[in-house]
Formats: sequence, C-alpha cells, structure tokens
Amino acid sequence: MKMRAFESGAVAELQAAAGHMEREHNMELAGKERFEMDDLMEIIRLLRRPVGGCPWDSVQTHQSIRMNFLEETCEVLEAIDLADSTLLCEELGDILMQVALHTAMEEEQGRFTLEDVCTGVCRKLIYRHPHVFAGKAAPGPSTWDELKNQEKGRASLTDELESVPATLPALMRAGKTLKRAARYGFGPADEAAARREAQAQLQQLLAGDKGTSAEREAQVGDALLALTAYCRLAGVDPELALTRATQRFVKQAEKTAPSTEQTLCADRNLEVRKNDES
Repeated sequence: MKMRAFESGAVAELQAAAGHMEREHNMELAGKERFEMDDLMEIIRLLRRPVGGCPWDSVQTHQSIRMNFLEETCEVLEAIDLADSTLLCEELGDILMQVALHTAMEEEQGRFTLEDVCTGVCRKLIYRHPHVFAGKAAPGPSTWDELKNQEKGRASLTDELESVPATLPALMRAGKTLKRAARYGFGPADEAAARREAQAQLQQLLAGDKGTSAEREAQVGDALLALTAYCRLAGVDPELALTRATQRFVKQAEKTAPSTEQTLCADRNLEVRKNDES
C-alpha cells in the first residue's frame, strides 16, 4: 500500500511539474516579439488539444471551416484591390492560419505534415521552371502547359476539363474550361466568330418570353457562356469586368439614392396619408 501511495504521489508530482513547464513554455511563446511558421503550427496544435486547448478550434474539421478559406481569400483580393499593404499583410496571415489548421488536422491523422506541403510545392516549382533549375531554355506557354499536363498525368480533353475545379466562381470556371477546350479545337476560332455566337445567343434569349423556368435558365446560361468565350478571345477577363461593372453600379446607386432622412420622411408621410384615408 505504501509503495502504491508513493507511486501515485510521484506520478502526481511529475504531472504537476509537466503542467508547470508547459505553462511556462506557453507564456514564453505568447511573449515573443516575432513569430515564424513553426510558431504558428505550434499555436494551432495547442489550440486543437482536446484538453487544455480551445473548445472551438479543437472540434473543427475540414468541412466545418471549408467556407472560411473562401472568405479569407476574398478578403485578400479586396486588400489587393484597395492597394492596402497593411491590410494585405493581415489577410495573408489569415490565409496562413487556414493552411496551418487544415495541415494540423491531417497531421493528427498521420497523413501529412507542413513539411510535406512545402516539399510538394517546392518540387512543383522546380519541375515547372527547368530554365532556372536545370539550365534549359525558358519554356513558352505551350511548353508550360505540357509540363503541367505531364506532371498531373493529363492526356486527353476529358482530363483537361475535369481538372478545372467545380468550386471556382462560375465565370472563372467557364473561362478556364473554354481555354482548355480551345487547345483541342473546340469553341469559336477567333474573336469575330465568338462575337457572332454571342450575338446569336443574346438574340435568342431576348426574343423568347415563354418557356419553363428551366428552359429560361438554360438560355441565360448559354448566353453567358457565349459572352465568356467572346471575352476570352477579346482579351477581357469576364470576372474582373463584371466586378468593376458592379462597383460602378454601387457608386451610381449611392449617388442617386435618397438620404436616410428623406426616406424616413417619405415613410412618415405615407403613414399619415394612410391614417387620413382610414
């Protein structure tokens, strides 16, 4: 009995000492002035611990924070559009946090680590830049595409088209799909042909005022795809064009919209008239 009590006491002392050392280490980590990627990974690992970690971070999965990655990416794009370096630095940090979180989840399952992630992208860059790392001539666009296709094992049109992520924004996905299909001779041959096809699709869309909801949706989709094909051959980024058109619309709406005070007055006058009529 005395031996068991001694062993239990020794274990408790060791656990207390380990806890004290851990707290000191965490305080030291929190007190750092500058951090590196290894520090970020360590912080994420601490947050994801079932005991002593963060109740929210510790239970997240790839799926539960899936949309966070998209949101953070959009915020990076906004910082770029604003030409705000301070904001860009912050938002890139949020992207790194997403990378660290997803990597930590895979690390916990023994599937890959941050080192594996870095190794993969470094090998990819070295392979795709033989003019820098192998002393060869700089590749042209066609050679660049060939290198990527060899790397990914793409050997057919189907391989090319299926490699375009279905989760891309619709206009971006359409543009990439049309570009890859064009390598195999699919789609309009030049800008003039693309313009004629877009005009035909728009005329068909605007001429039709009947049909089911699904049929109207198909007509709109065909017209948008034809316009995207025209944009590609005309050297216009359709995603950027629509983004800037929306920005112009917002600015115009803000200029012409009545003020909040005018809107409230109009609402009050309408209410008074309704009361008078009743």
